[in-house]
Amino acid sequence: MNFTYTAIDSASGKERKGFIESASAEQASLDLKAQGFFPTSLLPAGGSPAKLSLAKKGAAKSASGAGGGLEPAGDAQKPKRKKSSLGSLNIGPVVTVAGLTVFTRQLATLINSGLPILRSLETLGRQEKRPAFKAVIENLAETIRSGGNFSDGLSAHPKVFDRLYINMVKAGEAGGVLGTVLDRLAKFMEKSQRIKGKVKAAMTYPVIILIVAICIVGALMVFVIPKFEGIFAGLLKGQPMPELTQLVLAVSNFIKNNILVSVAAIAAVWFLFKLFRKTKFGTRAVDWLLIRVPPFGSLFLKSAIARFSRTLGTLLASGVPILQSLLITRDTSGNVHVAGALDLVHDRVKEGDNVARPLDSTKIFPPMVTSMIEVGEETGALPEMLNRIADTYDEEVDNAVTSLTSVIEPIMIVMMAVMVGTIVIALFLPIIKIIQSLT
Repeated sequence: MNFTYTAIDSASGKERKGFIESASAEQASLDLKAQGFFPTSLLPAGGSPAKLSLAKKGAAKSASGAGGGLEPAGDAQKPKRKKSSLGSLNIGPVVTVAGLTVFTRQLATLINSGLPILRSLETLGRQEKRPAFKAVIENLAETIRSGGNFSDGLSAHPKVFDRLYINMVKAGEAGGVLGTVLDRLAKFMEKSQRIKGKVKAAMTYPVIILIVAICIVGALMVFVIPKFEGIFAGLLKGQPMPELTQLVLAVSNFIKNNILVSVAAIAAVWFLFKLFRKTKFGTRAVDWLLIRVPPFGSLFLKSAIARFSRTLGTLLASGVPILQSLLITRDTSGNVHVAGALDLVHDRVKEGDNVARPLDSTKIFPPMVTSMIEVGEETGALPEMLNRIADTYDEEVDNAVTSLTSVIEPIMIVMMAVMVGTIVIALFLPIIKIIQSLT
């Protein structure tokens, strides 16, 4: 007996239609499942009104190992995409970048091992410990059960999956290489996390040293120095204190008497800076300083170049069109000047130009980078060349972090020595004067 069927392909999650010959509707359903298809409806080829249908929810259970029975068509209901269960009261991110990287790596491993996308998501959903992200994974699985694509489910959670992630998955689905693309995406995210960690490490050390120095000096100014003022006044018997001592005492008295005002002033300066940073002019000014002013300018510029090269190379290698890749890379660049350069490149490429020439005209990217990109375009190996540039600049960031750490350490120690030494000298000068007056 011949049947027409509609089924979900477990490998891609897409809906398929066709014909199958079998002794009965139940046997036809079993035959389809053996081929990796999970039927959502079966209809005798003769067009008999005795239509048999299988609810998609039951088909999805079959995909995870549970059996699904056939039901009369009248009892079957049209499946609805499950809405995200994330509440508006959820505080903080649904998942960290590190957590999303682990999820992507695990999903890529499961799919490349031959497990269907639906089973992979169900497996990851069961082991997920974070309730908010667990709800996201369950919603993705429900989208597949309902006949949608994986990328459709990702698009419903823009706060979790950015444009780069969604577009790479779309390209992987279109090319039938979702596992390969997810593996590439996981590697990209891992390398991006590594380079961010190195930049943060370079910034953390001087910040910690500065905070410690401020705490030490603040404690001396508030609790130690004021006690010496009365002692010196009594021993000097009306003689003026040295100028450096008077200056340090004046600063100490101001901080002690206005400690709340001082803290409020620091908080106000920081708040105003954050507001300034959000303005268009402030963003451009701060981003320019970050990539131009030594000693950190070189580090941030190399990091931006590595991120640009890695992002664009990964997108192009995954099959995303060049113009769309440039826009996604612009949006994830993290620096307004790099984004402006990529805007110019996008417009010029749209007019028929290549990538290297307009990129070189921006004067942001070093000649070596634009030259390597030009060679990649001429040889037809642009994605490979971009990833090679990213690897090179990852090493450059490593070297820059090591160099900065070795330079910053003695500089910060000298700064602390100067601050504490100035206070100590200011306290010793009156003592010397008192001793001289006694001889």
